[in-house]
Amino acid sequence: MKRIFILLIVALLFAGFVFAEEAILIDFGLLAADIIPNQGNQMTQNRQTVMDFGQVAGSSFTPEQRGMMKTSLAITNWDVEFTSSSRTVTNIANTYTREAPSRQWGTVLGVRVHFPLENFFSKATIRPPFEIPAFEPDAEVDDNGDIQPTTSNGITGPSRFENGFGVVKNVGTIRSVAVNAYGLNFPHGLNVILLDSQGNEQTVFMGYLNYDGWAELVWNNPQYIMDVRNRELRVYPVYPTNTPFIKFAGFRIDRDASRDGGDFIGYFKDVKLIYDKAVLDTDRDIDDEALWNIIRDRETARKLFEMERFGHMQILRFLDSERQAQESWDPLHGSTIQERFGFTPTPVNE
Repeated sequence: MKRIFILLIVALLFAGFVFAEEAILIDFGLLAADIIPNQGNQMTQNRQTVMDFGQVAGSSFTPEQRGMMKTSLAITNWDVEFTSSSRTVTNIANTYTREAPSRQWGTVLGVRVHFPLENFFSKATIRPPFEIPAFEPDAEVDDNGDIQPTTSNGITGPSRFENGFGVVKNVGTIRSVAVNAYGLNFPHGLNVILLDSQGNEQTVFMGYLNYDGWAELVWNNPQYIMDVRNRELRVYPVYPTNTPFIKFAGFRIDRDASRDGGDFIGYFKDVKLIYDKAVLDTDRDIDDEALWNIIRDRETARKLFEMERFGHMQILRFLDSERQAQESWDPLHGSTIQERFGFTPTPVNE
């Protein structure tokens, strides 16, 4: 029976069939804010993706300040970056992300981008608030955002950002990328930005959003070879090579110079991949990693580097928010708006 099974597999390979995996790279329905209420009794962070950057802060911060140094992939935390020619105060102030309730999908990513009114090419990149970690260990997160790692180390076991939270591991050749996007007849182009295990970004053009309603935009890799007989066969050492992975690095919206500027509104549900496995799952006689720990040591160092890099940027943002003025001056009555009316006005972009 075993021999028949092996012969069947060999026959299928020579016939040119390729078995591909399908996975959800990121699902924005999983990124709704569900913990850490603020003064308005509203949830501000996403439990599964909370990151504590207080551990890389200096000794000058108080324990209370360190306790506030938490962020996550909650939809309202995502950034929108313009090219330098479009980076004006008006455009930045009127560009932001929001949780959008969809009757079909539940929570989705909603984004408002205020493009320049002038006739020149403009790009806006929607990025996560930090580079999504590939080897963050699985953890239990309480309602205050305190993180308690579980037995998984994120390297030999599953990490916290897999299964729809931004990371897919063991990715070889990508066959296709799909995005569920809601169109409002805007003639702008949509791109997906992917980040591989070597730190290389790949921008994939998905198509234009000049339609009304939900649609699945699909990019098929033109360099993907279906027939394995026509592929260039390479043999790599099984150990201690790293298992390659793909991270979600964001969307990019392109507005052509010939199109009208001003506000753009978009909604996105998820991003999916179809890909070949980089390494087949096999039953090996010796557990190489348990004996040598080469991949664990290498990836632990990389994980610490990722934490320090994103943590320092978050600390700078935290300090800037602490310095930000909370009052507004009312020039007509010589007092602050808070003193005159007894409340804090909501910013324009809220």
